Amino acid sequence: MKRVLFFSLFILSGLYTWAQPVMKVSATEHDFGKFREEAGKQTYDFVVMNTGDQPLVIQNIVASCGCTTPEWTKSPIPPKGTGKITAIYDPANRPGPFNKTLSVYTNSKPQVTVLVIKGEVIPREKTVEELFTFPVGPVRFESNHLAFTNVKKTEKKTRVMQVINTGKEPAKIEFDNIPAHLSLKANPETLKPGQKGLVEGVYDGTKNQTWGNVSDLVKVKINGVVQDKVYYYVSANLVEDFSNLSKEELANAPVFKVASTTVDLGKIPGSSTRDVEFTFTNEGKSDLIIRHIKSSCGCTAVQKDNQGVGIKPGQSSSIKATFNSGGYKGKVTKAIYVYTNDPKKPETVLMLTADVEQATAEK
Repeated sequence: MKRVLFFSLFILSGLYTWAQPVMKVSATEHDFGKFREEAGKQTYDFVVMNTGDQPLVIQNIVASCGCTTPEWTKSPIPPKGTGKITAIYDPANRPGPFNKTLSVYTNSKPQVTVLVIKGEVIPREKTVEELFTFPVGPVRFESNHLAFTNVKKTEKKTRVMQVINTGKEPAKIEFDNIPAHLSLKANPETLKPGQKGLVEGVYDGTKNQTWGNVSDLVKVKINGVVQDKVYYYVSANLVEDFSNLSKEELANAPVFKVASTTVDLGKIPGSSTRDVEFTFTNEGKSDLIIRHIKSSCGCTAVQKDNQGVGIKPGQSSSIKATFNSGGYKGKVTKAIYVYTNDPKKPETVLMLTADVEQATAEK
């Protein structure tokens, strides 16, 4: 009797173990092939079959990218029944090959099934407005920002940008309020209607006495008229030229070592000032020179007594600043940028933080 009971329980246990949903998909990968961006969203249906003995539930689907949207059968799929998973790919502003995944979570084994969609988007032809985003009267520039990125203090660097005349009359392009370290001109200077040209910029690092990230706002003139409230933004990161240093010179270079790069002033009242001091040591083998010091905000006044002064190997000094809390409220963080002739770390960022408490107005 016990053997019969044990055998019956074994069979029931086996039936319970094997009674489960089983998901089969018509394909685990789909290739959309090549299609044009303007064709819009691409859709493909993966057919889902439940070959098990219990209802199959697609619990969730997670796409690897916001460009892919999944839709699926929300109701339980009965045994021998079918459902579908729809993958929708949006090619807008996504030219080139793509390979995306859909992670499908179900109540079957395995719990997660990964589906793949791929293809290649042929980019659409962009409009003039998209290619030339900065309009100045009848003329459009590619951008309002001409970025020179890193410019060595010993070099002149050239950058160009396309420009087009979208007007019906010739347009002469000139620039006004140009600093001495910058040269800007249009080539050709006068563009015929529909004609493209170049803005040619030359940045002379030897003529700018500052260091680090710098910018200039330049006015644009069209046919001799300065365009009101329109500025052409020019930026550069002025850095020291260490490219000609020998291995021996690098080994014997100065080393700018700061005891701590952050000072926390704690809680301070508004409209008050606090002094901060950053101690540093020259741990190198030759004189350390502080090239330039600047703060991220006019609220932080930096003493520049050490600027341009040689600091001997092993010698220590400090950088002092005064922070004015003014009308700030709550957590405040300000930066001080220090530029040195340390070839391994020519720029160091010092941070000061404070928790500013403004007095409450009396009722």
